[in-house]
Amino acid sequence: QLQAYGGGLVQAGGSLRLSCAASGRTFSSYAMGWFRQAPGKEREFVAGINWSGSRADRAVSVKGRFTISRDDAKNTVNLQMNSLKPEDTAVYYCAAGARYSLVAEMYDYWGQGTQVTVSS
Repeated sequence: QLQAYGGGLVQAGGSLRLSCAASGRTFSSYAMGWFRQAPGKEREFVAGINWSGSRADRAVSVKGRFTISRDDAKNTVNLQMNSLKPEDTAVYYCAAGARYSLVAEMYDYWGQGTQVTVSS
């Protein structure tokens, strides 16, 4: 089970740190990803990290602003979001998958989502 938290309301230019805590199993051998879905839009890839942390990718729209990291000792994955923009407003979901991918359908486990709202 995955639990995402850390969302909230922030002004443009501000920062938030999302975390995803895993329970019930160890996700240290899983790839982890963050996805987001804005109202009226499809779910999109934000950032991903493979099981060892040796590879991480970010969507072009967040590159240079968002950083994904994992702490296997705490069974968590984090998304540091800086220089937030109104277009980053969405529900953010964390996910775990047996294979690393940028595609949502490849992930096996999903958290419930946390709302991020960026005001202009």
